[in-house]
Amino acid sequence: MEITNAEFVISNTDVKKCPAGTFPEYAFIGRSNVGKSSLINMLTGRKGLAMTSATPGKTMLINHFLINNSWYLVDLPGYGYARRGQKGQEQIRTIIEDYILEREQMTNLFVLIDSRLEPQKIDLEFMEWLGENGIPFAIIFTKADKLKGGRLKINISAYLRELRKQWEELPPYFITSSEERLGRTEVLNYIESINKELNSK
Repeated sequence: MEITNAEFVISNTDVKKCPAGTFPEYAFIGRSNVGKSSLINMLTGRKGLAMTSATPGKTMLINHFLINNSWYLVDLPGYGYARRGQKGQEQIRTIIEDYILEREQMTNLFVLIDSRLEPQKIDLEFMEWLGENGIPFAIIFTKADKLKGGRLKINISAYLRELRKQWEELPPYFITSSEERLGRTEVLNYIESINKELNSK
């Protein structure tokens, strides 16, 4: 899939104010500082589309971007930023849960995982919650360029091993680097294949 058009449409904290219509939505979520904005900019080929920030926990809104006038890429708030305080974390959780559970147009959720880290409890619990609620999701391992030698393979194998303890069947997963544009084709082709399937129904 080639992205010929990507435009920001709306930001909000209320799922009821998300765009009307039936275009499929592909939402991106992950812990603060996982490289979400950089990944969105890399996928769309638009440098400043999603705001990148060195400060974790900047996205507190649901951001909709219309892609090729036919589907939405949705940037969700990052979860698990400890310095936000209890009240802030609760607010974010409500925004995320409302969108994921109530938004009928949401077609697939991409859960971003920092490939440099060992499996984090917060991510594993979040994916378990998605499974319990029957939410279709795929995993994107980010920052692959930051690991040297066979480290990347070792880390990802360890992660998949951990997931197999909970899951009989693993969700699809992708390995990406925003710096090297790694994984761009695979992620976009995956979205395109789902769109084609939806259109054929």
